[in-house]
Amino acid sequence: MWRLLITLLIMTVGSSGMYVVSVVLSAVQADFGVARAEASMPYTLLMIGFGVGGVVMGKLADRFGVMWPLLIGSVCVGLGFVVSSLATGILGFSIVQGLLVGLGSGAVFAPLVADTSLWFVKRRGMAVAVCASGNYLAGAVWPPIVQMFVEQSGWRATYVGLGVFCGLSMAGLALFMRERPPAAVMAAPPPAGTGRTVAMPSMRPFGLSLGVAQGMLCVAGVACCVAMAMPQVHIVAYCTDLGYGAARGAQMLSLMLACGIVSRLVSGAICDRIGGLRTLLLGSVLQCAALLLFLPFDGMVPLFIVSAMFGLFQGGIVPSYAIIVREHFPPAEAGARVGTIIGCTLLGMALGGWMSGKVFDLTGSYHAAFLNGIAWNLLNMAIAVTLLVRTRRMVRRAALAV
Repeated sequence: MWRLLITLLIMTVGSSGMYVVSVVLSAVQADFGVARAEASMPYTLLMIGFGVGGVVMGKLADRFGVMWPLLIGSVCVGLGFVVSSLATGILGFSIVQGLLVGLGSGAVFAPLVADTSLWFVKRRGMAVAVCASGNYLAGAVWPPIVQMFVEQSGWRATYVGLGVFCGLSMAGLALFMRERPPAAVMAAPPPAGTGRTVAMPSMRPFGLSLGVAQGMLCVAGVACCVAMAMPQVHIVAYCTDLGYGAARGAQMLSLMLACGIVSRLVSGAICDRIGGLRTLLLGSVLQCAALLLFLPFDGMVPLFIVSAMFGLFQGGIVPSYAIIVREHFPPAEAGARVGTIIGCTLLGMALGGWMSGKVFDLTGSYHAAFLNGIAWNLLNMAIAVTLLVRTRRMVRRAALAV
């Protein structure tokens, strides 16, 4: 249990970069004298670095354990904040955000989620949910703290302080994570020359090759997060267009993320009972239902209610992929495979945010953008149903063979 607590703390600190850059956006824009689109570039590059970091650091965690990626991540995040404070232009600031802060944040999320899935058996879903909740917890904790320091000392001094605190605290906590997960040891092949034949059903997940199975999960990850991005990225702009103001939209977004924490914990408990694939399908169906509710209701109170529902429904989707990988793929490859799928979900968020804006530009309506999100959500549901049906067939065949 102590390891899970340390994991939650590292996740909360290491995910700070995702939310801090949004808080300082206006201050950075004024300092560098650039347009809003240029000032948004650091976030885009940070998310790309986040996705790449998850894949690279996931592979590193598979080989050497999670401590080393975390230590590298602590250096990247700490150095990234400090070097960002010295930037003289938006381009340099953006590059540092992507190469250092993004890469360092990527070293935290996917490797820790994969590592947690290897340490727990009985309550694996809940453990992964607690770990993943640190990402949303960072979104609730860091923005008000950073905003306070930016108002008092400016964004550059705030970034220096963040770099020192995050770098040292992450490195110190990472040292407690040196022990390798027992599942990685249990999954090791028998010594050569023993003559033992070991059955490896996980080498054919869902009755498919490893590449095809992972490819389907990657497409599912993109699809669910294209749909997820519509409310998360555009709810503030949507409220502004409706005449409720950006402040109301920001409150809806905060409510959505807060409900997302609850969703991840509840989904973790559900996952322990029904498994990762069924949890993914349940979350996808509920997310689609919430997206549909955005179409007929555009009053302020109904939007608050639907936003809360959306947060409660979608929070467990992304963590379920880690459980699916742990249940159907070789445990020794969990870090790389989870990192790749998480990277695809981030690609989905980036694509969904842009695509929703493009649909709005073309149609002048967010209703069309919501319909676009629903279509992508249906693709995710179709993949989840297909994999679930194939799994049931495999179980039946195995039972008949016995």
